[in-house]
Amino acid sequence: MVKKILISQPRPTSEKSPYFEIEKKYGVQLVFHPFIKVECLTAREFRQQKVQILDHTAIVFNSRHAIDHFFTLCKEMRIAIPETMKYFGISEMVSLYIQKYVQFRKRKVFYPTSGKLADLIALMAKHKAETYLVPQSDVHSDELHNMAEAKKLQVRECVMYRTLSNDLPSDTPFDFDMVVLFTPAGVESLLKNVPNFKETQAKLACFGKSTAKAIEDAGLPLELEAPSVKAPSITGSLELYLEEHNKA
Repeated sequence: MVKKILISQPRPTSEKSPYFEIEKKYGVQLVFHPFIKVECLTAREFRQQKVQILDHTAIVFNSRHAIDHFFTLCKEMRIAIPETMKYFGISEMVSLYIQKYVQFRKRKVFYPTSGKLADLIALMAKHKAETYLVPQSDVHSDELHNMAEAKKLQVRECVMYRTLSNDLPSDTPFDFDMVVLFTPAGVESLLKNVPNFKETQAKLACFGKSTAKAIEDAGLPLELEAPSVKAPSITGSLELYLEEHNKA
């Protein structure tokens, strides 16, 4: 039975988060600690990539980190984003986060309901005339680039933030029944933090194909992978898992 779960993300600021509903409903303890931390590139570092943001007509976001650092750098470099700019998000949750910086309008914000990269690319292909810019971390896979290239889309990737390992506090006992991971870098950081992880009884859950592949490449068994047909979010997948395995 899964009773204590480590979620490798910051603790939600809203008490209405689905994570807290899961805690109450299934009597589990959720501990939040991101295995990675990110920091924004400086404007000088970004300019070295020779990327002209305003040469693009659409921005593609695969995380809320990408949104934060994109608008932070634009502000620092005094780049005024035109109202005609279109935004594409990997999921509804990511896309809704855009309204922290710009007015959310359905006519210029697009996202796949499945939360899957393949469906995002298919959506982008319906807007083939756009020139896409993809802000991302210095640690990323080539999956989006390769899929976009196969569709003959005009896509330019750029690094706007770097990913660093975020160690567990030394006084934190590793007594978790499950660990939920969200990035390949998180997998790497977990193994750095817990070198004997394979000897523990903790199960692994993850969000995203690239994270699942990193777990597989590390020779670790994967208990739960999201998104799925039944649950596009990690919280939905986690709830279905607990419903099945914690019935007793």
